[in-house]
Amino acid sequence: MRLLTCFAFALLGSASVAAAELPIFDAHVHYSHDAWENLPPKMAIELLRKAGIKRALVSSSNDEGNQKLIAEAPDLILSSLRPYRSRGEISSWVRDESVVRYLEERLAKYRYVALGEYHLYGADADLPVPRRMIELARRNNLVLHSHSDADAIEREFKQWPAARILWAHSGFDSPARIREMLRKYPTLWCDLAFRTDHAPGGQLDSDWRALFTEFPDRFMVGTDTFTPERWPYIVEHAAFSRQWLAQLPSPIAERIAWRNGETLFNIPQAAH
Repeated sequence: MRLLTCFAFALLGSASVAAAELPIFDAHVHYSHDAWENLPPKMAIELLRKAGIKRALVSSSNDEGNQKLIAEAPDLILSSLRPYRSRGEISSWVRDESVVRYLEERLAKYRYVALGEYHLYGADADLPVPRRMIELARRNNLVLHSHSDADAIEREFKQWPAARILWAHSGFDSPARIREMLRKYPTLWCDLAFRTDHAPGGQLDSDWRALFTEFPDRFMVGTDTFTPERWPYIVEHAAFSRQWLAQLPSPIAERIAWRNGETLFNIPQAAH
Protein backbone atom coordinates (compact mmCIF):
# COMPACT_ATOMS: atom_id res chain seq x y z
CA MET A 1 0.00 0.00 0.00
CA ARG A 2 2.84 2.40 0.84
CA LEU A 3 4.44 1.79 -2.56
CA LEU A 4 1.14 2.41 -4.36
CA THR A 5 0.75 5.67 -2.45
CA CYS A 6 4.23 6.75 -3.54
CA PHE A 7 3.39 5.75 -7.08
CA ALA A 8 0.25 7.88 -7.08
CA PHE A 9 2.23 10.84 -5.77
CA ALA A 10 4.83 10.38 -8.52
CA LEU A 11 2.13 10.45 -11.16
CA LEU A 12 0.53 13.60 -9.78
CA GLY A 13 3.65 15.43 -8.62
CA SER A 14 5.37 18.40 -10.19
CA ALA A 15 8.17 16.22 -11.58
CA SER A 16 5.80 14.90 -14.24
CA VAL A 17 6.99 15.79 -17.70
CA ALA A 18 5.38 16.93 -20.90
CA ALA A 19 5.63 14.76 -23.98
CA ALA A 20 7.50 17.55 -25.80
CA GLU A 21 10.49 17.34 -23.42
CA LEU A 22 13.67 15.39 -24.15
CA PRO A 23 12.85 11.67 -24.51
CA ILE A 24 14.71 9.27 -22.25
CA PHE A 25 16.00 5.79 -22.96
CA ASP A 26 16.25 4.26 -19.47
CA ALA A 27 18.96 1.64 -19.78
CA HIS A 28 18.68 0.21 -16.27
CA VAL A 29 15.27 -0.87 -14.99
CA HIS A 30 14.34 -3.91 -12.88
CA TYR A 31 10.86 -5.31 -12.31
CA SER A 32 11.47 -8.22 -9.96
CA HIS A 33 8.98 -10.35 -8.05
CA ASP A 34 8.69 -8.00 -5.08
CA ALA A 35 7.99 -5.12 -7.49
CA TRP A 36 5.18 -6.74 -9.46
CA GLU A 37 3.60 -7.98 -6.24
CA ASN A 38 3.24 -4.34 -5.13
CA LEU A 39 3.09 -2.42 -8.40
CA PRO A 40 0.88 -3.94 -11.12
CA PRO A 41 2.26 -3.91 -14.69
CA LYS A 42 -0.27 -1.36 -15.93
CA MET A 43 0.74 1.12 -13.22
CA ALA A 44 4.45 0.50 -13.85
CA ILE A 45 4.04 1.27 -17.55
CA GLU A 46 1.98 4.35 -16.75
CA LEU A 47 4.80 5.58 -14.53
CA LEU A 48 7.39 5.07 -17.28
CA ARG A 49 5.27 6.97 -19.78
CA LYS A 50 4.61 9.78 -17.30
CA ALA A 51 8.36 10.19 -16.89
CA GLY A 52 8.77 10.54 -20.65
CA ILE A 53 10.58 7.22 -21.00
CA LYS A 54 10.45 6.19 -24.64
CA ARG A 55 12.32 2.91 -24.20
CA ALA A 56 13.36 0.96 -21.13
CA LEU A 57 15.86 -1.88 -20.91
CA VAL A 58 14.27 -4.12 -18.28
CA SER A 59 15.49 -7.18 -16.42
CA SER A 60 13.89 -8.99 -13.53
CA SER A 61 14.38 -11.70 -10.92
CA ASN A 62 12.81 -13.89 -12.01
CA ASP A 63 12.19 -13.32 -15.69
CA GLU A 64 8.40 -13.27 -15.31
CA GLY A 65 8.56 -9.57 -14.50
CA ASN A 66 9.95 -8.85 -17.96
CA GLN A 67 7.24 -10.85 -19.63
CA LYS A 68 4.52 -9.02 -17.69
CA LEU A 69 5.80 -5.61 -18.81
CA ILE A 70 6.31 -6.67 -22.42
CA ALA A 71 2.77 -7.98 -22.57
CA GLU A 72 1.55 -4.61 -21.30
CA ALA A 73 3.72 -2.38 -23.53
CA PRO A 74 5.72 -4.13 -26.27
CA ASP A 75 6.48 -0.74 -27.85
CA LEU A 76 8.25 0.47 -24.72
CA ILE A 77 10.05 -2.50 -23.14
CA LEU A 78 13.31 -4.07 -24.26
CA SER A 79 13.92 -7.34 -22.46
CA SER A 80 17.19 -8.39 -20.85
CA LEU A 81 17.57 -11.87 -19.33
CA ARG A 82 19.17 -12.07 -15.89
CA PRO A 83 20.85 -15.25 -14.66
CA TYR A 84 18.94 -14.83 -11.37
CA ARG A 85 15.73 -16.62 -10.49
CA SER A 86 15.63 -14.79 -7.16
CA ARG A 87 17.55 -11.99 -5.46
CA GLY A 88 19.53 -14.49 -3.42
CA GLU A 89 21.48 -15.66 -6.48
CA ILE A 90 23.40 -12.41 -7.04
CA SER A 91 26.62 -13.88 -5.65
CA SER A 92 25.98 -17.63 -6.04
CA TRP A 93 25.07 -17.76 -9.76
CA VAL A 94 28.67 -17.83 -10.96
CA ARG A 95 29.12 -21.35 -9.55
CA ASP A 96 25.62 -22.70 -10.16
CA GLU A 97 25.50 -24.99 -13.21
CA SER A 98 21.69 -24.91 -13.26
CA VAL A 99 21.87 -21.23 -14.30
CA VAL A 100 23.05 -22.25 -17.77
CA ARG A 101 20.05 -24.53 -18.29
CA TYR A 102 17.73 -21.77 -17.10
CA LEU A 103 19.23 -19.29 -19.56
CA GLU A 104 19.01 -21.78 -22.42
CA GLU A 105 15.35 -22.50 -21.67
CA ARG A 106 14.39 -18.82 -21.52
CA LEU A 107 16.34 -17.95 -24.66
CA ALA A 108 14.53 -20.72 -26.53
CA LYS A 109 11.14 -19.44 -25.35
CA TYR A 110 11.36 -15.63 -25.48
CA ARG A 111 13.10 -12.84 -27.35
CA TYR A 112 15.77 -10.74 -25.62
CA VAL A 113 18.18 -7.99 -26.61
CA ALA A 114 20.65 -8.50 -23.76
CA LEU A 115 21.84 -10.74 -20.94
CA GLY A 116 22.00 -9.10 -17.51
CA GLU A 117 22.20 -7.09 -15.47
CA TYR A 118 24.47 -9.57 -13.70
CA HIS A 119 27.08 -9.04 -10.98
CA LEU A 120 30.53 -10.34 -11.90
CA TYR A 121 33.90 -9.38 -10.47
CA GLY A 122 37.53 -10.08 -11.25
CA ALA A 123 38.61 -13.64 -11.90
CA ASP A 124 35.05 -14.93 -11.42
CA ALA A 125 34.50 -13.89 -15.04
CA ASP A 126 36.66 -16.85 -16.06
CA LEU A 127 34.63 -19.45 -14.16
CA PRO A 128 32.76 -22.03 -16.30
CA VAL A 129 29.23 -20.66 -15.72
CA PRO A 130 29.99 -17.04 -16.72
CA ARG A 131 31.99 -18.35 -19.68
CA ARG A 132 29.00 -20.34 -20.88
CA MET A 133 26.71 -17.37 -20.36
CA ILE A 134 28.99 -15.21 -22.51
CA GLU A 135 29.00 -17.92 -25.16
CA LEU A 136 25.19 -17.91 -25.14
CA ALA A 137 25.27 -14.15 -25.63
CA ARG A 138 27.65 -14.56 -28.54
CA ARG A 139 25.48 -17.23 -30.19
CA ASN A 140 22.36 -15.11 -29.78
CA ASN A 141 24.02 -11.76 -30.61
CA LEU A 142 23.04 -10.24 -27.26
CA VAL A 143 24.46 -7.24 -25.40
CA LEU A 144 26.08 -8.05 -22.05
CA HIS A 145 24.81 -5.79 -19.23
CA SER A 146 27.63 -6.24 -16.77
CA HIS A 147 27.70 -4.92 -13.18
CA SER A 148 31.44 -5.45 -12.86
CA ASP A 149 34.79 -4.03 -12.00
CA ALA A 150 37.18 -3.14 -14.80
CA ASP A 151 39.06 -6.42 -14.32
CA ALA A 152 35.96 -8.48 -15.13
CA ILE A 153 35.17 -6.30 -18.16
CA GLU A 154 38.69 -6.94 -19.46
CA ARG A 155 38.21 -10.69 -19.00
CA GLU A 156 34.85 -10.64 -20.77
CA PHE A 157 36.37 -8.92 -23.78
CA LYS A 158 39.22 -11.41 -23.78
CA GLN A 159 36.67 -14.22 -24.07
CA TRP A 160 34.65 -12.41 -26.74
CA PRO A 161 36.57 -9.54 -28.36
CA ALA A 162 33.57 -8.47 -30.46
CA ALA A 163 31.20 -8.34 -27.48
CA ARG A 164 28.95 -5.33 -26.98
CA ILE A 165 29.08 -4.62 -23.25
CA LEU A 166 26.95 -2.14 -21.35
CA TRP A 167 28.93 -1.39 -18.19
CA ALA A 168 26.37 -0.96 -15.42
CA HIS A 169 26.92 2.15 -13.29
CA SER A 170 30.04 2.84 -15.39
CA GLY A 171 31.67 0.42 -12.96
CA PHE A 172 31.23 2.96 -10.15
CA ASP A 173 34.66 3.98 -11.38
CA SER A 174 36.40 7.34 -11.84
CA PRO A 175 36.19 9.39 -15.04
CA ALA A 176 39.88 8.73 -15.64
CA ARG A 177 39.47 4.96 -15.45
CA ILE A 178 36.29 5.03 -17.52
CA ARG A 179 38.11 7.05 -20.19
CA GLU A 180 40.90 4.48 -20.25
CA MET A 181 38.41 1.64 -20.74
CA LEU A 182 36.40 3.43 -23.44
CA ARG A 183 39.55 4.23 -25.38
CA LYS A 184 40.65 0.60 -25.19
CA TYR A 185 37.29 -1.01 -26.05
CA PRO A 186 35.25 0.56 -28.87
CA THR A 187 32.25 -1.69 -28.16
CA LEU A 188 31.98 -0.75 -24.49
CA TRP A 189 29.07 1.46 -23.42
CA CYS A 190 28.37 2.88 -19.95
CA ASP A 191 25.15 3.49 -18.07
CA LEU A 192 24.96 6.14 -15.35
CA ALA A 193 22.44 4.36 -13.16
CA PHE A 194 22.50 5.10 -9.42
CA ARG A 195 25.19 7.76 -9.86
CA THR A 196 24.99 11.47 -9.14
CA ASP A 197 28.70 12.31 -9.06
CA HIS A 198 28.55 13.31 -12.73
CA ALA A 199 26.09 16.05 -11.81
CA PRO A 200 26.06 16.77 -8.07
CA GLY A 201 23.09 18.95 -7.25
CA GLY A 202 22.14 18.80 -10.91
CA GLN A 203 25.25 20.71 -12.02
CA LEU A 204 27.42 18.91 -14.56
CA ASP A 205 30.90 18.09 -13.26
CA SER A 206 33.76 19.34 -15.45
CA ASP A 207 35.61 15.99 -15.58
CA TRP A 208 32.45 14.23 -16.64
CA ARG A 209 31.65 16.95 -19.17
CA ALA A 210 35.02 16.29 -20.81
CA LEU A 211 34.28 12.55 -20.81
CA PHE A 212 30.85 13.02 -22.39
CA THR A 213 32.35 15.35 -24.98
CA GLU A 214 35.06 12.83 -25.91
CA PHE A 215 32.63 9.89 -25.99
CA PRO A 216 29.18 11.32 -26.80
CA ASP A 217 28.05 8.02 -28.30
CA ARG A 218 28.97 5.74 -25.40
CA PHE A 219 26.81 6.79 -22.42
CA MET A 220 23.21 6.16 -21.38
CA VAL A 221 21.11 7.15 -18.40
CA GLY A 222 19.37 4.68 -16.09
CA THR A 223 17.32 4.71 -12.90
CA ASP A 224 18.09 1.27 -11.40
CA THR A 225 14.85 0.17 -9.73
CA PHE A 226 16.63 -2.53 -7.73
CA THR A 227 14.00 -2.34 -4.98
CA PRO A 228 10.25 -1.66 -5.34
CA GLU A 229 10.66 1.63 -3.48
CA ARG A 230 12.83 2.92 -6.34
CA TRP A 231 10.00 2.74 -8.88
CA PRO A 232 8.33 6.08 -7.99
CA TYR A 233 11.80 7.66 -8.35
CA ILE A 234 11.71 7.03 -12.12
CA VAL A 235 9.87 10.33 -12.67
CA GLU A 236 12.28 12.30 -10.48
CA HIS A 237 15.31 10.67 -12.06
CA ALA A 238 14.14 11.55 -15.57
CA ALA A 239 13.76 15.19 -14.49
CA PHE A 240 17.26 15.12 -12.90
CA SER A 241 18.71 13.67 -16.11
CA ARG A 242 17.12 16.39 -18.25
CA GLN A 243 18.51 19.05 -15.89
CA TRP A 244 22.16 18.11 -16.37
CA LEU A 245 21.76 17.04 -20.01
CA ALA A 246 20.53 20.58 -20.78
CA GLN A 247 24.03 21.80 -19.87
CA LEU A 248 25.52 19.92 -22.83
CA PRO A 249 25.28 20.79 -26.53
CA SER A 250 21.96 19.50 -27.87
CA PRO A 251 23.46 16.80 -30.14
CA ILE A 252 25.40 15.29 -27.21
CA ALA A 253 22.42 15.57 -24.86
CA GLU A 254 20.19 13.76 -27.34
CA ARG A 255 22.73 10.99 -27.81
CA ILE A 256 23.04 10.31 -24.09
CA ALA A 257 19.32 10.77 -23.40
CA TRP A 258 18.06 8.28 -25.98
CA ARG A 259 19.91 7.98 -29.29
CA ASN A 260 22.78 5.86 -27.95
CA GLY A 261 20.37 3.32 -26.51
CA GLU A 262 18.46 3.03 -29.75
CA THR A 263 21.70 2.71 -31.70
CA LEU A 264 23.11 0.01 -29.42
CA PHE A 265 19.94 -2.05 -29.65
CA ASN A 266 19.40 -1.44 -33.37
CA ILE A 267 16.03 0.29 -33.09
CA PRO A 268 15.04 1.88 -36.41
CA GLN A 269 14.97 5.65 -36.19
CA ALA A 270 11.58 5.57 -37.92
CA ALA A 271 10.21 4.37 -34.59
CA HIS A 272 10.20 8.05 -33.42
